[in-house]
Amino acid sequence: MAAQLAVLQMNSSDTVEDNLIQAEKLIQQAAYRGAKVIVLPECFASYAGKDTLQIAKQESDNNGPIRQLLARLAAQHNVWLIGGSIPFLPKENSAGRRAFSACFVYNDKGKELGQYSKIHLFDVTVSDSKGQYQESKEYMSGSHLLIVDTPIGRLAPLICYDLRFPELFRALINYGVEIICLPSAFTAVTGAAHWDVLMRARAIENFCYMAGADQAGIHADGRETFGHSMIVDPWGKVIATAETDKPEVIMAEIDLNRLHQLRGRMPSLKHRQDQLLRNIKVYHYS
Repeated sequence: MAAQLAVLQMNSSDTVEDNLIQAEKLIQQAAYRGAKVIVLPECFASYAGKDTLQIAKQESDNNGPIRQLLARLAAQHNVWLIGGSIPFLPKENSAGRRAFSACFVYNDKGKELGQYSKIHLFDVTVSDSKGQYQESKEYMSGSHLLIVDTPIGRLAPLICYDLRFPELFRALINYGVEIICLPSAFTAVTGAAHWDVLMRARAIENFCYMAGADQAGIHADGRETFGHSMIVDPWGKVIATAETDKPEVIMAEIDLNRLHQLRGRMPSLKHRQDQLLRNIKVYHYS
């Protein structure tokens, strides 16, 4: 069975209202073109803003304005939405000073199925205008994975920096995941060096589809994100990619028959020596 997957590339600002208008237009465009599942980028509702905690508290339940909008758009357009990431602070943690970076998932009836909170936080030094990134100042790490069965296959969201941790992807594949969505805001520097090769590597290692929805262009605080949003097939071929550094919709067919044929012909996922590696001896000479 083949079906349509859409990835949205955005240039989000620090103004939530403007970003939601941009997201709604792109969702409408993707739905009009026949998408069944739509993936938004990381920080789609607010990028480089200073109101992270305020937004997180507003979105503490499904009455939050961003979560309500996503639910409404999913139902209105009869699509599944993989909701990028937004700051989220559960009511039981309302006194907290840090949020979760959470991806909420909605089915085509507008029902919120759950959320994945980013596990790996981007605390790194990059040779760009910002220089130092320290997500852990504003965010806490999540502690669970989320898997949903959609009309186009078994799907799971991860977020941006998670891309560099292959063990996380393998954990999902152990549960039969076929499509991994990656809302992202890769920096221009790290994206130019590693975005394409890491997206393709994760697809090849796991014989899965990869859908990377990236931020693109220059943002309110001068940060520059890489763009080049893409969809990669299980053989590592880029089957759709953004052509500009501006907001854009890209789409591709998801063919699960081909995915399972590839897994059957080259059953590397079954050839893993996990037990051996857990107990393997290492000889080290110096």
